[in-house]
Amino acid sequence: MSLKSLAAKVFASRIAKKDAKWINSPVKAQQQTFQHLIAEGATTKFGKDHNFGSIKSHDDFVSKVPIRDYEDVKSYVSLIKDGQKDVLWPGLPLYFAKTSGTTSGAKYIPITESSIKNQVNASRNAILNYIHETGNSKFVDGKMIFLQGSPILDTDGIIKTGRLSGISAHYVPNYLQKNRLPSWETNCIEDWETKVDKIVEETINQDMTVIAGIPSWVQMYFERLQNKSNKKITTLFKNFQLFIYGGVNYEPYRSRFEELMGKKVDSIELFPASEGFFAYQNSQKEKGMLLLLNSGIFYEFVKAEEFFDDKPKRYTIGEVEVGVNYAMVISTNAGLWAYNLGDTVQFISTNPYKIIVSGRIKHFISAFGEHVIAKEVEQAMKEAIEATNAIVSEFTVAPQTNPNGELPYHEWFIEFEREPDDLTLFLKTLESSMKTQNSYYLDLIDGKVLQTLKISKVVKNGFLEYMKSKGKLGGQNKVQRLANDRSVVDKLSTV
Repeated sequence: MSLKSLAAKVFASRIAKKDAKWINSPVKAQQQTFQHLIAEGATTKFGKDHNFGSIKSHDDFVSKVPIRDYEDVKSYVSLIKDGQKDVLWPGLPLYFAKTSGTTSGAKYIPITESSIKNQVNASRNAILNYIHETGNSKFVDGKMIFLQGSPILDTDGIIKTGRLSGISAHYVPNYLQKNRLPSWETNCIEDWETKVDKIVEETINQDMTVIAGIPSWVQMYFERLQNKSNKKITTLFKNFQLFIYGGVNYEPYRSRFEELMGKKVDSIELFPASEGFFAYQNSQKEKGMLLLLNSGIFYEFVKAEEFFDDKPKRYTIGEVEVGVNYAMVISTNAGLWAYNLGDTVQFISTNPYKIIVSGRIKHFISAFGEHVIAKEVEQAMKEAIEATNAIVSEFTVAPQTNPNGELPYHEWFIEFEREPDDLTLFLKTLESSMKTQNSYYLDLIDGKVLQTLKISKVVKNGFLEYMKSKGKLGGQNKVQRLANDRSVVDKLSTV
């Protein structure tokens, strides 16, 4: 065992003991975070505008600070861009993480010295928890790759601006720099396809032990490696031991990854965003991700079906229930206050508090009152793949509300890497799973309001071309899993 590997085990044990303290006192950890955030925010413009000085409890906070989207924060962000200090958080943020998004165009999410520290520590601790649980630390001696956006930051304004993954690239610890790939020059390439080809060239003959990124873009990397080497990934990289991913549900990609890799490889799921690092998988034996309750983020949860009501109830960590679909609302040490993250989560455990990401609060299908969410279509796809030996590259779902002379239906647009053994069984499995998971959908089918779902096959690389046409190829971008209209699917080419 190398010195670095041994040191990793010792450090992992220390972090696990430290984390156990807040894991065992979750409500206390959140209360302390809340009090710290309010005290820091009281001196800011936002804090003064919302009378933080009089906030003594969560009820006070709810009464003074309504839930807000980026549009409601935008005026404060504009002041920061102009150089004004103490607007959302004391001082000026170190960075703006630029994300695509809203009706107003790009979003600029502030990242402070405190919040980037939490981001970096969470990424590190996810790996250390894996080492502590499994005892495996050999991979730290090999090469590691993190598929990410360009680390080049825009320095034209007062605040440096870039993608979160590019900002994070500046915080890779020194002890990992020699192990890290690709080269800085390659990482700075903006064109994603050119970048992936260069990454393949730099890594194909290396001892890769850890590979990380959004599954859809890692899949492209693996496919190009295989095309060039004619080898399975675990044959090409004999010491490849750990796949780290986040951003989307891995299950729809699992069969394709296992085929590309050639055998099962341990994996760690992460839940990072520009707004904060919220959770990571802390066990290979259990599902779900541990919600980070002591990382500068105060969480509130709103039941998804009540989210668009006037003044919906906002639950704190001690009030949540297993199995309920919640919209996640955050207040952070980067100066976001009662901010609607847009993601929905479900708790699968409250001892400790572990979550799965169930979808997006604005990404659903309810054209007929069915309230279908991403978690449901992804679970149905997983079951259909397993039942028919299919491999799916990508998919999305949309309602067909005005078919010619027939009942409306849900249309599944699927790009198959390998066709199902039995397409009829594939469709029936999708349909059966959706009925089982969603009683509203079942009632609409039984009531002859909807007919059985239909499948439209997308041409090979159809989703890739769609993302390219939207200027969202690579990096942190991902295909929208479902929508309440046909804005996505109308731009896809089908067989």
